[in-house]
Amino acid sequence: MDSSNLRGSWQIANTVIPYAALWWVADWSRQHAPLLLIPTMVVMVLLLARCFSLMHDCGHDSLFRSRRANQVFGFLLGVLSAIPQYPWSRGHAYHHRHNGDWEKYQGPSALVTTGAFAALSPGQQRFYGLLRHPAMLFPGGFFYLVIKPRVALVLGLAGFFPHLRACLRSPQPMGPGQILSSYRSRHWYTQGEFRHLLANNIAVIGSWWLMAHWLGAGVFWSIYAPVMACAAAIFICIFFVQHNFPGSYAHATAGWSEMTGVLEGTSDLELPPLFNWFSADIGCHAIHHLSSKIPNYRLRACHERNAHLLTGVRRLSLADIPGCFSYILWDPQACRLTTIDALRSATPAPAAN
Repeated sequence: MDSSNLRGSWQIANTVIPYAALWWVADWSRQHAPLLLIPTMVVMVLLLARCFSLMHDCGHDSLFRSRRANQVFGFLLGVLSAIPQYPWSRGHAYHHRHNGDWEKYQGPSALVTTGAFAALSPGQQRFYGLLRHPAMLFPGGFFYLVIKPRVALVLGLAGFFPHLRACLRSPQPMGPGQILSSYRSRHWYTQGEFRHLLANNIAVIGSWWLMAHWLGAGVFWSIYAPVMACAAAIFICIFFVQHNFPGSYAHATAGWSEMTGVLEGTSDLELPPLFNWFSADIGCHAIHHLSSKIPNYRLRACHERNAHLLTGVRRLSLADIPGCFSYILWDPQACRLTTIDALRSATPAPAAN
Protein backbone atom coordinates (compact mmCIF):
# COMPACT_ATOMS: atom_id res chain seq x y z
CA MET A 1 0.00 0.00 0.00
CA ASP A 2 3.07 2.25 -0.23
CA SER A 3 2.16 4.97 -2.74
CA SER A 4 4.87 6.88 -4.59
CA ASN A 5 4.44 10.49 -5.66
CA LEU A 6 7.17 9.99 -8.27
CA ARG A 7 5.53 6.95 -9.85
CA GLY A 8 2.10 8.55 -9.69
CA SER A 9 3.40 11.69 -11.40
CA TRP A 10 5.11 9.62 -14.09
CA GLN A 11 1.90 7.73 -14.77
CA ILE A 12 -0.04 10.98 -15.14
CA ALA A 13 2.62 12.34 -17.50
CA ASN A 14 2.92 9.23 -19.67
CA THR A 15 -0.88 9.13 -20.09
CA VAL A 16 -2.18 12.70 -20.23
CA ILE A 17 0.61 14.20 -22.35
CA PRO A 18 0.36 11.60 -25.14
CA TYR A 19 -3.45 11.84 -25.07
CA ALA A 20 -3.29 15.62 -25.47
CA ALA A 21 -0.64 15.37 -28.20
CA LEU A 22 -2.76 12.92 -30.17
CA TRP A 23 -5.40 15.62 -30.63
CA TRP A 24 -2.86 17.54 -32.70
CA VAL A 25 -1.96 14.33 -34.55
CA ALA A 26 -5.65 13.66 -35.22
CA ASP A 27 -6.16 17.18 -36.60
CA TRP A 28 -3.08 16.88 -38.81
CA SER A 29 -4.09 13.41 -39.98
CA ARG A 30 -7.56 14.59 -40.90
CA GLN A 31 -6.09 17.19 -43.23
CA HIS A 32 -2.98 15.46 -44.60
CA ALA A 33 -3.13 11.68 -43.97
CA PRO A 34 -6.73 10.51 -43.42
CA LEU A 35 -5.68 6.84 -43.17
CA LEU A 36 -3.69 7.72 -40.05
CA LEU A 37 -6.76 9.12 -38.27
CA ILE A 38 -8.32 5.76 -37.33
CA PRO A 39 -5.20 4.28 -35.61
CA THR A 40 -4.69 7.64 -33.90
CA MET A 41 -8.21 7.48 -32.51
CA VAL A 42 -7.68 3.87 -31.39
CA VAL A 43 -4.68 4.92 -29.29
CA MET A 44 -6.68 7.86 -27.93
CA VAL A 45 -9.39 5.43 -26.83
CA LEU A 46 -6.85 3.27 -24.99
CA LEU A 47 -5.20 6.27 -23.33
CA LEU A 48 -8.56 7.63 -22.23
CA ALA A 49 -9.39 4.24 -20.72
CA ARG A 50 -6.08 4.48 -18.84
CA CYS A 51 -7.02 8.00 -17.68
CA PHE A 52 -10.15 6.51 -16.16
CA SER A 53 -8.12 3.78 -14.43
CA LEU A 54 -5.79 6.38 -12.91
CA MET A 55 -8.81 8.44 -11.84
CA HIS A 56 -10.08 5.26 -10.16
CA ASP A 57 -6.81 5.03 -8.20
CA CYS A 58 -7.12 8.67 -7.13
CA GLY A 59 -10.58 7.88 -5.80
CA HIS A 60 -9.05 5.20 -3.59
CA ASP A 61 -6.34 7.68 -2.44
CA SER A 62 -3.71 5.27 -3.74
CA LEU A 63 -2.06 6.90 -6.77
CA PHE A 64 -0.23 9.50 -4.67
CA ARG A 65 0.77 9.63 -1.02
CA SER A 66 -0.86 13.02 -0.64
CA ARG A 67 -4.63 13.05 -0.30
CA ARG A 68 -4.65 16.52 -1.80
CA ALA A 69 -2.71 15.34 -4.86
CA ASN A 70 -5.19 12.49 -5.33
CA GLN A 71 -8.06 14.98 -5.14
CA VAL A 72 -6.54 17.46 -7.60
CA PHE A 73 -5.42 14.94 -10.20
CA GLY A 74 -8.58 12.91 -9.71
CA PHE A 75 -10.62 15.99 -10.59
CA LEU A 76 -8.47 16.72 -13.67
CA LEU A 77 -8.70 13.13 -14.86
CA GLY A 78 -12.44 13.33 -14.29
CA VAL A 79 -12.58 16.33 -16.62
CA LEU A 80 -10.75 14.35 -19.31
CA SER A 81 -13.15 11.46 -18.74
CA ALA A 82 -16.11 13.90 -18.59
CA ILE A 83 -17.31 12.38 -15.31
CA PRO A 84 -17.32 13.99 -11.83
CA GLN A 85 -14.63 12.00 -10.04
CA TYR A 86 -15.66 12.61 -6.43
CA PRO A 87 -19.32 11.49 -6.73
CA TRP A 88 -18.23 8.56 -8.90
CA SER A 89 -15.60 7.50 -6.35
CA ARG A 90 -18.11 7.61 -3.50
CA GLY A 91 -20.42 5.31 -5.44
CA HIS A 92 -17.51 3.06 -6.30
CA ALA A 93 -16.50 2.84 -2.64
CA TYR A 94 -20.05 1.67 -1.88
CA HIS A 95 -19.55 -1.09 -4.44
CA HIS A 96 -16.36 -2.17 -2.66
CA ARG A 97 -18.10 -2.27 0.71
CA HIS A 98 -20.99 -4.40 -0.54
CA ASN A 99 -19.56 -6.51 -3.38
CA GLY A 100 -21.52 -9.77 -3.61
CA ASP A 101 -24.43 -8.36 -1.57
CA TRP A 102 -26.91 -8.08 -4.42
CA GLU A 103 -29.66 -6.66 -2.24
CA LYS A 104 -27.59 -3.55 -1.64
CA TYR A 105 -25.65 -3.31 -4.90
CA GLN A 106 -27.08 -4.66 -8.17
CA GLY A 107 -24.04 -3.83 -10.27
CA PRO A 108 -23.75 -1.31 -13.11
CA SER A 109 -26.62 -3.02 -14.96
CA ALA A 110 -29.15 -3.01 -12.09
CA LEU A 111 -29.82 -6.75 -12.24
CA VAL A 112 -33.08 -8.26 -10.99
CA THR A 113 -33.81 -11.61 -9.38
CA THR A 114 -34.94 -14.64 -11.35
CA GLY A 115 -38.39 -14.29 -9.75
CA ALA A 116 -38.73 -10.64 -10.71
CA PHE A 117 -37.65 -11.42 -14.27
CA ALA A 118 -40.12 -14.31 -14.56
CA ALA A 119 -42.91 -11.94 -13.51
CA LEU A 120 -42.20 -9.59 -16.44
CA SER A 121 -44.18 -9.77 -19.65
CA PRO A 122 -42.42 -11.28 -22.70
CA GLY A 123 -41.90 -7.80 -24.13
CA GLN A 124 -40.44 -6.52 -20.88
CA GLN A 125 -38.12 -9.54 -20.71
CA ARG A 126 -36.86 -8.84 -24.24
CA PHE A 127 -36.30 -5.18 -23.36
CA TYR A 128 -34.43 -6.16 -20.17
CA GLY A 129 -32.11 -8.41 -22.17
CA LEU A 130 -31.63 -5.80 -24.90
CA LEU A 131 -30.52 -3.12 -22.44
CA ARG A 132 -27.86 -5.50 -21.12
CA HIS A 133 -26.64 -6.71 -24.51
CA PRO A 134 -22.91 -6.05 -25.19
CA ALA A 135 -23.81 -3.85 -28.18
CA MET A 136 -25.32 -1.39 -25.71
CA LEU A 137 -21.87 -0.73 -24.25
CA PHE A 138 -21.22 1.94 -26.88
CA PRO A 139 -24.38 4.10 -26.70
CA GLY A 140 -24.60 3.34 -22.99
CA GLY A 141 -20.98 4.34 -22.46
CA PHE A 142 -21.48 7.61 -24.34
CA PHE A 143 -24.57 8.36 -22.26
CA TYR A 144 -22.73 7.45 -19.03
CA LEU A 145 -19.84 9.86 -19.63
CA VAL A 146 -21.05 12.61 -21.91
CA ILE A 147 -24.76 13.00 -21.20
CA LYS A 148 -25.64 11.71 -17.73
CA PRO A 149 -23.53 14.15 -15.64
CA ARG A 150 -24.98 17.10 -17.58
CA VAL A 151 -28.55 15.84 -17.19
CA ALA A 152 -27.99 15.18 -13.46
CA LEU A 153 -26.90 18.78 -12.91
CA VAL A 154 -29.80 20.26 -14.89
CA LEU A 155 -32.42 18.10 -13.18
CA GLY A 156 -30.91 18.73 -9.76
CA LEU A 157 -30.85 22.49 -10.28
CA ALA A 158 -34.39 22.43 -11.66
CA GLY A 159 -35.53 20.83 -8.43
CA PHE A 160 -33.93 23.66 -6.46
CA PHE A 161 -36.43 26.30 -7.60
CA PRO A 162 -39.51 24.73 -5.93
CA HIS A 163 -37.37 24.39 -2.80
CA LEU A 164 -36.35 28.05 -3.03
CA ARG A 165 -39.98 29.13 -3.43
CA ALA A 166 -41.00 27.06 -0.39
CA CYS A 167 -38.20 28.56 1.69
CA LEU A 168 -39.14 32.13 0.72
CA ARG A 169 -42.74 31.47 1.69
CA SER A 170 -41.78 29.91 4.99
CA PRO A 171 -42.93 31.90 8.06
CA GLN A 172 -39.48 31.41 9.55
CA PRO A 173 -36.89 33.55 7.71
CA MET A 174 -34.00 31.60 6.14
CA GLY A 175 -30.68 32.99 5.00
CA PRO A 176 -29.04 32.04 1.66
CA GLY A 177 -26.74 29.57 3.42
CA GLN A 178 -29.65 27.83 5.13
CA ILE A 179 -31.61 27.64 1.87
CA LEU A 180 -28.70 26.08 0.04
CA SER A 181 -27.72 23.65 2.79
CA SER A 182 -31.29 22.46 3.32
CA TYR A 183 -31.79 21.48 -0.32
CA ARG A 184 -31.64 17.74 -1.06
CA SER A 185 -31.62 16.19 -4.52
CA ARG A 186 -31.69 12.58 -5.63
CA HIS A 187 -29.01 13.51 -8.18
CA TRP A 188 -26.36 14.03 -5.48
CA TYR A 189 -26.07 12.95 -1.86
CA THR A 190 -23.96 15.67 -0.27
CA GLN A 191 -23.10 19.32 -0.84
CA GLY A 192 -19.58 18.17 -1.67
CA GLU A 193 -20.92 15.98 -4.47
CA PHE A 194 -22.92 18.91 -5.83
CA ARG A 195 -19.87 21.18 -5.84
CA HIS A 196 -17.82 18.57 -7.72
CA LEU A 197 -20.67 17.93 -10.16
CA LEU A 198 -20.99 21.65 -10.83
CA ALA A 199 -17.22 22.20 -11.19
CA ASN A 200 -16.88 19.18 -13.48
CA ASN A 201 -19.67 20.41 -15.73
CA ILE A 202 -18.18 23.89 -15.96
CA ALA A 203 -14.73 22.49 -16.80
CA VAL A 204 -15.99 19.84 -19.25
CA ILE A 205 -18.36 22.12 -21.15
CA GLY A 206 -15.67 24.81 -21.18
CA SER A 207 -13.18 22.34 -22.67
CA TRP A 208 -15.75 21.34 -25.29
CA TRP A 209 -16.18 24.99 -26.27
CA LEU A 210 -12.41 25.55 -26.53
CA MET A 211 -11.85 22.39 -28.57
CA ALA A 212 -14.76 23.20 -30.88
CA HIS A 213 -13.38 26.73 -31.31
CA TRP A 214 -9.97 25.27 -32.27
CA LEU A 215 -11.04 22.41 -34.52
CA GLY A 216 -14.58 23.37 -35.47
CA ALA A 217 -17.57 21.84 -33.75
CA GLY A 218 -18.19 19.20 -36.42
CA VAL A 219 -14.59 18.00 -36.49
CA PHE A 220 -14.29 17.99 -32.71
CA TRP A 221 -17.45 15.95 -32.12
CA SER A 222 -16.69 13.55 -34.97
CA ILE A 223 -13.50 12.58 -33.10
CA TYR A 224 -14.55 13.11 -29.50
CA ALA A 225 -17.86 11.22 -29.59
CA PRO A 226 -16.51 7.86 -30.88
CA VAL A 227 -13.41 8.11 -28.66
CA MET A 228 -15.53 8.67 -25.55
CA ALA A 229 -18.05 5.97 -26.48
CA CYS A 230 -15.37 3.36 -27.15
CA ALA A 231 -13.29 4.21 -24.08
CA ALA A 232 -16.38 4.02 -21.86
CA ALA A 233 -17.35 0.71 -23.48
CA ILE A 234 -13.92 -0.71 -22.59
CA PHE A 235 -13.93 0.13 -18.89
CA ILE A 236 -17.61 -0.69 -18.41
CA CYS A 237 -16.97 -4.04 -20.10
CA ILE A 238 -13.98 -4.76 -17.85
CA PHE A 239 -15.91 -3.80 -14.73
CA PHE A 240 -18.88 -5.90 -15.79
CA VAL A 241 -16.99 -9.14 -16.43
CA GLN A 242 -15.03 -8.75 -13.21
CA HIS A 243 -18.28 -9.23 -11.28
CA ASN A 244 -20.66 -10.96 -13.71
CA PHE A 245 -19.35 -14.37 -14.71
CA PRO A 246 -20.28 -18.07 -14.39
CA GLY A 247 -20.56 -18.96 -10.71
CA SER A 248 -20.31 -15.36 -9.49
CA TYR A 249 -21.29 -15.03 -5.81
CA ALA A 250 -24.61 -13.19 -5.44
CA HIS A 251 -26.01 -13.32 -1.90
CA ALA A 252 -28.76 -11.62 0.06
CA THR A 253 -27.73 -9.23 2.83
CA ALA A 254 -28.51 -11.80 5.53
CA GLY A 255 -25.62 -14.23 5.64
CA TRP A 256 -23.52 -12.26 3.14
CA SER A 257 -19.76 -12.74 3.54
CA GLU A 258 -17.44 -9.90 2.59
CA MET A 259 -14.51 -12.26 2.04
CA THR A 260 -16.57 -14.63 -0.10
CA GLY A 261 -17.71 -11.60 -2.06
CA VAL A 262 -14.07 -10.87 -2.85
CA LEU A 263 -12.90 -14.40 -3.61
CA GLU A 264 -16.01 -15.70 -5.39
CA GLY A 265 -17.71 -12.49 -6.52
CA THR A 266 -14.68 -11.02 -8.24
CA SER A 267 -12.75 -12.33 -11.23
CA ASP A 268 -9.21 -11.74 -12.42
CA LEU A 269 -8.88 -10.83 -16.09
CA GLU A 270 -5.87 -12.13 -18.01
CA LEU A 271 -4.95 -9.53 -20.61
CA PRO A 272 -1.97 -9.17 -22.98
CA PRO A 273 0.83 -7.07 -21.43
CA LEU A 274 0.05 -4.04 -23.58
CA PHE A 275 -3.59 -4.04 -22.46
CA ASN A 276 -2.45 -4.48 -18.86
CA TRP A 277 -0.58 -1.19 -19.21
CA PHE A 278 -3.53 0.66 -20.69
CA SER A 279 -5.85 -0.73 -18.00
CA ALA A 280 -3.33 -0.01 -15.19
CA ASP A 281 -3.32 -3.72 -14.21
CA ILE A 282 -6.92 -3.64 -13.04
CA GLY A 283 -7.16 -7.23 -14.30
CA CYS A 284 -5.59 -8.16 -10.94
CA HIS A 285 -8.95 -7.40 -9.43
CA ALA A 286 -9.33 -9.72 -6.46
CA ILE A 287 -6.22 -8.36 -4.76
CA HIS A 288 -7.56 -4.86 -5.47
CA HIS A 289 -10.79 -5.73 -3.67
CA LEU A 290 -8.86 -7.21 -0.77
CA SER A 291 -7.03 -3.90 -0.37
CA SER A 292 -8.13 -0.96 -2.50
CA LYS A 293 -5.26 1.14 -1.13
CA ILE A 294 -2.73 -0.80 -3.21
CA PRO A 295 -1.70 1.53 -6.07
CA ASN A 296 -2.00 0.10 -9.58
CA TYR A 297 1.77 -0.01 -10.01
CA ARG A 298 2.03 -2.51 -7.13
CA LEU A 299 -1.04 -4.62 -7.90
CA ARG A 300 0.65 -7.24 -10.06
CA ALA A 301 3.49 -7.81 -7.60
CA CYS A 302 0.99 -8.17 -4.74
CA HIS A 303 -1.11 -10.53 -6.84
CA GLU A 304 1.85 -12.73 -7.75
CA ARG A 305 3.17 -12.83 -4.19
CA ASN A 306 -0.23 -13.94 -2.88
CA ALA A 307 -1.25 -16.13 -5.81
CA HIS A 308 -1.32 -19.25 -3.60
CA LEU A 309 -4.09 -17.62 -1.53
CA LEU A 310 -6.12 -16.65 -4.60
CA THR A 311 -6.50 -20.04 -6.26
CA GLY A 312 -10.27 -19.93 -5.78
CA VAL A 313 -10.66 -16.68 -7.74
CA ARG A 314 -12.13 -17.13 -11.22
CA ARG A 315 -9.63 -16.27 -13.97
CA LEU A 316 -11.01 -15.05 -17.26
CA SER A 317 -9.36 -14.72 -20.65
CA LEU A 318 -10.40 -12.43 -23.49
CA ALA A 319 -12.25 -15.37 -25.04
CA ASP A 320 -14.41 -15.67 -21.88
CA ILE A 321 -15.68 -12.08 -22.02
CA PRO A 322 -18.62 -12.50 -24.45
CA GLY A 323 -20.13 -15.31 -22.36
CA CYS A 324 -20.10 -13.17 -19.22
CA PHE A 325 -22.74 -10.87 -20.68
CA SER A 326 -25.31 -13.65 -20.36
CA TYR A 327 -25.07 -13.55 -16.54
CA ILE A 328 -27.65 -10.85 -15.94
CA LEU A 329 -29.98 -12.46 -13.40
CA TRP A 330 -29.59 -13.07 -9.67
CA ASP A 331 -30.72 -16.47 -8.42
CA PRO A 332 -31.34 -15.91 -4.66
CA GLN A 333 -31.74 -19.65 -3.98
CA ALA A 334 -28.42 -20.63 -5.55
CA CYS A 335 -26.73 -17.42 -4.33
CA ARG A 336 -25.19 -17.06 -7.78
CA LEU A 337 -25.72 -15.11 -10.97
CA THR A 338 -27.40 -17.01 -13.76
CA THR A 339 -28.58 -16.59 -17.36
CA ILE A 340 -31.98 -16.13 -18.95
CA ASP A 341 -31.54 -19.40 -20.87
CA ALA A 342 -30.73 -21.30 -17.68
CA LEU A 343 -33.81 -19.87 -15.98
CA ARG A 344 -36.07 -20.83 -18.86
CA SER A 345 -34.64 -24.35 -19.11
CA ALA A 346 -35.25 -24.84 -15.37
CA THR A 347 -38.81 -23.52 -15.54
CA PRO A 348 -41.37 -26.24 -16.35
CA ALA A 349 -43.27 -25.60 -19.57
CA PRO A 350 -47.00 -24.96 -19.12
CA ALA A 351 -49.09 -28.09 -19.48
CA ALA A 352 -50.89 -28.52 -22.80
CA ASN A 353 -54.69 -28.48 -22.76
